[in-house]
Amino acid sequence: MKQLTFILLFITLIGCKQNSKSEFIALNSDKSSIQKRTELNQKVLKYIKYKSDVLVLTNATVFDGKGNSANNKQTLIVENGYFQSIGHTSEIKIPKGATIIDLEGKTVIPGIVGVHNHLHIPRFPFVGETASKLYLASGVTTIQTCGSASPEQEIKLSKKIEQGKVIGPKIIISGPYFTGKGGNPNMIIPRNENHIKDTIQYWTEKGVRWFKVYRHTTPSDLEVIIKEAHKRNAKVTGHLCSITFEEATNFGIDGIEHGLNSTSDFRKNKTFGICDGSREYIDELDIKSEEVKRLQQLMIDSNVFLTSTLAIYEASIPNRAFADERALEVMSPFLKSQYNERRNNFDIQKSSDSVRESRLKRIMEFEYQFFKMGGTLTAGVDAGRHVLPGFGDQRNFELLKEAGFTSEEAIKIMTSNGAEVLSNSEIGVIESGKKADFVVINGDIKENIRNVELVFKDGYGYDPNLILEEMNGKFGEE
Repeated sequence: MKQLTFILLFITLIGCKQNSKSEFIALNSDKSSIQKRTELNQKVLKYIKYKSDVLVLTNATVFDGKGNSANNKQTLIVENGYFQSIGHTSEIKIPKGATIIDLEGKTVIPGIVGVHNHLHIPRFPFVGETASKLYLASGVTTIQTCGSASPEQEIKLSKKIEQGKVIGPKIIISGPYFTGKGGNPNMIIPRNENHIKDTIQYWTEKGVRWFKVYRHTTPSDLEVIIKEAHKRNAKVTGHLCSITFEEATNFGIDGIEHGLNSTSDFRKNKTFGICDGSREYIDELDIKSEEVKRLQQLMIDSNVFLTSTLAIYEASIPNRAFADERALEVMSPFLKSQYNERRNNFDIQKSSDSVRESRLKRIMEFEYQFFKMGGTLTAGVDAGRHVLPGFGDQRNFELLKEAGFTSEEAIKIMTSNGAEVLSNSEIGVIESGKKADFVVINGDIKENIRNVELVFKDGYGYDPNLILEEMNGKFGEE
């Protein structure tokens, strides 16, 4: 009996050793499988303030991007571009040889994930390299371009950034816009079903994973676009008019842009599949009505996200349409003259435009209700007029707060919600094991999101001031 007991004990010990060895091998395999950070060339390194493989940031106020309240006196350990440990400064052991940054009095948030962040503006089909610098300097570390006027150039720029040759956020590229007859002639106006299929096949084979439909797209074309995109592991979003939110949702669209401002569900005398009908709804519709809530619930149940673009709408309201000083500094003379002309016209009108002001409030109310009902609300700048890449994303934060969202909720909308719709679980939150894309703000973000002191992407710490110093008068050069 003793011999049998000894044999069983011996077998158990051997098994434990083998299991321990297996676990040790697995842990080592996991560690070695972490992708090494991209090496940056000298053109990019000149903007880098911190590049240590092991970085420790102490005494920070941290918003995790999940909507939780901020934690104070936090220490974050970043290794090889990933968060390794996060916790109260008194509880975290600092590794030897690490670069230490004291962030007392400063706020840390995840890098902004903009999902309506073009690399073109009106009259300029590609402003990629200057826009990318502005995005990154403002704390935007990932963008989805939400429709492209120059897809080939987007692809090239995205690859250069990935290879560490130029600076900018991670770019999730888009294919060309789809629209219908009567729409913009520089977009794809499908001739037939095969034209749609060939277009989507061509761009997905080049790595495109997002397509955007525009105002005049027909219902039959949208059905084909969604079907073909999904077949090729791509997603579809839309700036709608001819098609209602309800119709697009039932077709299987992934996201819808601009909220209430592009909703045609409530137009009077609207023709099926045509961008027509009256817009009284935007001034008269009861946002809290059951018909609005039913539509929003349908979107939520169908997992359709909604993108907020408040800053660009605000730019059309006379008593709000003022460029911030930073934007005026980086605008080209041409863009600045356009702004001055618009501003002079607004001043001559001597009107506060209470109608558009009221509409902005209603757009805000629509988005707030959608979010509170459980919808996935995201945000993007939709740059244009005097609303510039990056700066406009920061303005979105301020306008979301004006709409009634808490700082925690606004940060979630602009970070982890964006990461969710991009299906990227590595970004959008501050958490152990996630990519070290984050922003350091001098002071309290609740008071000023514009005080960006450092922007970290892949664990590299960029100095936004160095980036912006070179941008004077360059955005929108002819």
